[in-house]
Amino acid sequence: MGKLTGFKDVVRKAEPYRDPMLRLVDYDELYSEHDEAHLHSQSSRCMDCGVPFCQSETGCPVDNLIPEWNDLVYKGRWQDAIHRLHKTNNFPEFTGRVCPAPCEGACVLGINTPAVTIKNIENAIIDRAFEEGWVTARLPRERTGKKVAVVGSGPAGLAAAAQLNQMGHLVTVYERDDRIGGLLMYGIPNMKLGKDVVERRVQILREEGVVFVTQTDIGGQGKDALSLQDLRQQYDAVLLATGATRARDLPVPGRDLKGIHLAMEFLKASTKSLLDSNLQDGNYISAKDKKVIVIGGGDTGTDCIGTALRHGCSSVVNFELMSAAPAERAEDNPWPQWPRIMRVDYGHEESKARFGEDPRNYDILTKEFIGDEQGNVKGIRTVNIEWRKQNGDMQFEEIEGSEKIWEADLVMLSMGFTGPENYVLEGVDVVLDERSNYQAEYDKYATSIEGLFAAGDCRRGQSLVVWGINEGRGAAREIDQFLTA
Repeated sequence: MGKLTGFKDVVRKAEPYRDPMLRLVDYDELYSEHDEAHLHSQSSRCMDCGVPFCQSETGCPVDNLIPEWNDLVYKGRWQDAIHRLHKTNNFPEFTGRVCPAPCEGACVLGINTPAVTIKNIENAIIDRAFEEGWVTARLPRERTGKKVAVVGSGPAGLAAAAQLNQMGHLVTVYERDDRIGGLLMYGIPNMKLGKDVVERRVQILREEGVVFVTQTDIGGQGKDALSLQDLRQQYDAVLLATGATRARDLPVPGRDLKGIHLAMEFLKASTKSLLDSNLQDGNYISAKDKKVIVIGGGDTGTDCIGTALRHGCSSVVNFELMSAAPAERAEDNPWPQWPRIMRVDYGHEESKARFGEDPRNYDILTKEFIGDEQGNVKGIRTVNIEWRKQNGDMQFEEIEGSEKIWEADLVMLSMGFTGPENYVLEGVDVVLDERSNYQAEYDKYATSIEGLFAAGDCRRGQSLVVWGINEGRGAAREIDQFLTA
């Protein structure tokens, strides 16, 4: 390493987000400008640890060569750093922005001191590479003549398309929405991942030869729909990368009231209207001047909070069924596992800046939605719960006398996803697993139908962008072997 004592001499300091009150007035990205001197100092903290758990299975799913490019940044060799980063990760501009950084959770330095700011450094490398013009289209040396269809243009689909195209195959990506990117385009708000960042990478893939077809719903009923059978007849191999987009609902009394929406309905409509008209067309679910309650935490819940704040909501509250995480690792959560600790995400920080308090309320169970005479939601009846371990499992009991009515004009349900929308399989007898995902062995990705593969959230269940990239790359390898056998 460039500086063997860097981890002792330098204190961790992540690059800050823009001031919350300033960023709340726009939809620009949260991130501040990169400071090269700061990054030089922080990269020196990457210690000569011998076994870099950051790039192992418990750390980075795509096995990023983290110590290598940390050292290259410390030495000012930025162009070499992007070559090493691209060796394992097709889209570091996505992971550097939205990945929760399991690599930092597995950092050896993190055993007893704050981990290296790996995510910041990764993002700075790819941003510098684009600014310097080092990221350009690379055309395949030759074409095999084999044709592959990829259904879905999220992280897994794009990673598979990029890899298969470089192998010389002719790749066409089908997307049911009007823009390419899947989760990256419409599932993650602009302030966390600018859509110009997504479109910039998609344009490079186009220049490299990948063909994109939008507004074509495979297995759907619209005039532009195609069947999976059609694709199997037209292509030598087909990859399903449709994501896990079937949201978990909350079937309690009053669910049919107006003003209660699934999180992705809210987020997608807001982003599409922002891109189409800067929110001038009104084709979105507005939170302006409304009392907003978000049920469910996680990244999606935070994104709902941040979006509602930018709309101009009058208040925002977040219900979480689980208890608050501890400030430090618990005894049953040792390094190098992902640290299950209390975190303050951007939406929580913004809510505190706007309203003076963190919006999260823990150990709360929703019992009923309450409506007015016009059928609009006006409140939520809840009860507090207490978690106990019974027969080895965590179970909750309602606390007597803790019922409460919360005012609400707009409710978002952000409770995760239960699997893919399986209408794409119409007419094709694909075996599903017990969770209704497409059954395909990890590292093989082949479904029960020859020539039909599956990767990403539709195979493994709801997961991280970086896992989508991992699976897309792995599926591309297996499809290539199938086509060239």
